[in-house]
Amino acid sequence: MGVEVTKPWLKHYPEEIPHTIDYDKKPLFAYLEESVQNYPDKAAINFLGTELTYQEVYDASKKVASYLQELGVEKGDRVAIMLPNVPQAVISYFGALLAGAIVVQTNPLYTERELQYQMKDSGAKVLVCLDILLPRANAIKNETDLENIIVTRIKDYLPFPKNLIQPMLQKKQYGIVVKPEHGNGTYLWNSMLEEANGQVKSVEIDPENDLALLQYTGGTTGYPKGVMLTHMNLTSNTQMCQTWLYKTEYAKETVLGVLPFFHVYGMTTVMNLSVMMAQKMILIPKFDVDEVLKGIEKHKVTLFPGAPTIYIGILNHPKLNKFDLSSVEACISGSAPLPAEVQENFEKVTGGKLVEGYGLTESSPVTHANFVWTSRRAGSIGVPWPDTDSKIIDMESQEEVATGEVGEICVKGPQIMKGYWSREEETNATLKDGWLLTGDMGYIDEEGYFYIVDRKKDMIIAGGFNIYPREVEEILYEHEAIQEAVVAGVPDPYRGETVKAYIVLKEDSQLTEEDLDQFCRQHLAAFKVPKLYEFKEELPKTAVGKILRRKLVDEEKAKMEKS
Repeated sequence: MGVEVTKPWLKHYPEEIPHTIDYDKKPLFAYLEESVQNYPDKAAINFLGTELTYQEVYDASKKVASYLQELGVEKGDRVAIMLPNVPQAVISYFGALLAGAIVVQTNPLYTERELQYQMKDSGAKVLVCLDILLPRANAIKNETDLENIIVTRIKDYLPFPKNLIQPMLQKKQYGIVVKPEHGNGTYLWNSMLEEANGQVKSVEIDPENDLALLQYTGGTTGYPKGVMLTHMNLTSNTQMCQTWLYKTEYAKETVLGVLPFFHVYGMTTVMNLSVMMAQKMILIPKFDVDEVLKGIEKHKVTLFPGAPTIYIGILNHPKLNKFDLSSVEACISGSAPLPAEVQENFEKVTGGKLVEGYGLTESSPVTHANFVWTSRRAGSIGVPWPDTDSKIIDMESQEEVATGEVGEICVKGPQIMKGYWSREEETNATLKDGWLLTGDMGYIDEEGYFYIVDRKKDMIIAGGFNIYPREVEEILYEHEAIQEAVVAGVPDPYRGETVKAYIVLKEDSQLTEEDLDQFCRQHLAAFKVPKLYEFKEELPKTAVGKILRRKLVDEEKAKMEKS
């Protein structure tokens, strides 16, 4: 009974979910090796009509691994992957791990400035990217440790005639045609696969201590930090996910892969879980409501991890009733709060279950979720997963607070990161005696369900992307006409939050919203660019001159309530 007192949520666990798991102490790539052993001919990936079996994915991954080793990649070297959800993203991920490398997931939307920072900070030696991103990579290569760039194209895995049409569509959309040559530090994907022998030199991996991933996340400084996740961090969270979805069967499910794999949420709940359970992934490289709806209907998708904006987009589609979504059985929503109305309506439309979960990059990422098939609480992030402990502490005393009192949410478990890459001070400030201080404010009720009320950090979550105000503010301050700037997340019915910039101009300066939008787009990924601007005479400040961001957000909410 002692366990029940300290972990009141355990009494709600259905008998199918164990309180503790006997974890696989093996490298992450072992899941791919086991699936290909047991289900070699099972479809692993469907990408816009092209299907690859587990054998084909594994063979290609081994070729990538052997080629990386021929290029000089050794255990512990960093290999960056800058790809949307295409087959190459899965193959290069497992290829890098098989070679003993540490994967550095990189957002394809990054500007030169953002890419250069991440490559320099991680010390990546190899980058795998799309052809249209090569000019960006080449522009920063000499400022980093990058030695080799592997270039692939969307068309490389498209069926006929899509493979002929896609380059023309790409030229029309981006206005550029990139024709790299194979050799001298730049290598073409298809040529690499032809040349590679697939003979991978064995690398000894210590799952509990060796890193599998550097996943970058922001912080209060605005500069992204590399979260160090071990093989064990990722395999344990994948196993927790499998136990939570206990009704799913090995090699029987079809999983929708619309969450980006360069984000740890999509990586764990879609890619790693699918590979572990030999499921088929339906890859969609960019969220498009029509493509998602067609994909669910055509492939009879059963598992659909997503974010509130994705489910909202589906529910608001004008032709929603023309699609059969009845195959959907379970969805876990993350990255932002899930409105109760969205949950209810989505379940009516599909007949499946949609529940809210919670996590952080620093926890691989999931720590809490509502139960899919049994009890749940509206507005709650649910309860901790197996072997995951959680508590609420007072911000000042660091002592645990009483039930119902608001404090900082802390978590502990095998999925918690090793620390931040090359940032001992920030690691020590975030990890205390094995507990991860999340920076999120919340409370726990008497039943053991957790609720979030606010974020200690000022991070904005817009459409599932994490945006850090300080980073945007620093760009705004580079504009010669701006005297003061503050960026905040304001409520948005579709994106959850959207980025708003409050600007005070220098005397006799003039600037329009269009000017600012153009300026920001030169220096920031599109999802970080403010969607709203407000010019003000002055900004609210404390006595010592600190800008009161929270006051501006409160004013914005008050305005919205009146309108």
